[in-house]
Amino acid sequence: MAIENSKETGLGYRQKARVLGLLLVLLRLAALLATATATVVMALNKQTKRETVAYVGTTPIVQTFTAKFQHTPAFVYFVGANAVASLYSLMVLLLRPFMKRKSHEIFQHLGGMVMVSVVASGAAAAAAMAELGKKGNLHARWNPICDRFDAFCCRGGVALIASFIGAALLMILNAVSTITLLKNVAIQD
Repeated sequence: MAIENSKETGLGYRQKARVLGLLLVLLRLAALLATATATVVMALNKQTKRETVAYVGTTPIVQTFTAKFQHTPAFVYFVGANAVASLYSLMVLLLRPFMKRKSHEIFQHLGGMVMVSVVASGAAAAAAMAELGKKGNLHARWNPICDRFDAFCCRGGVALIASFIGAALLMILNAVSTITLLKNVAIQD
């Protein structure tokens, strides 16, 4: 009877481990997709407008204005942070079959914590600049630009949402990873 119970418990443990492993892979894949989407959308974000700035007689003088993500250091950091997190997630997914030792899991967990903070800080910096672009700053006499570059701001908003989703997924992934590490340590004791 005890042997049968231990076999059932062992089989249940293996099934739980497989489900947990699949959950970790799916969460990492979703985080990869979200951060890669944020990277690509913001990196390709550019809008050009031509406006008449003056008239000389009856001839209009037209000037071209361009909004690009490279014009704002916070957006450049945002793209870099999401790109690094995407590459990290891809690397972990590709190297997962070779990283079975406990030390690899710990370094993977620590790297995950770093990626959460990098993505969250990049998204926060970009969100601050997006707020400035949307509302401006009356005290500094900075006018909002989203009324003129609406497509640029809309794509930037999509990238921000994707990045915040990626940060949340990385945080959930990190929490599940922590619980898994703690349970594995408890089982060994």
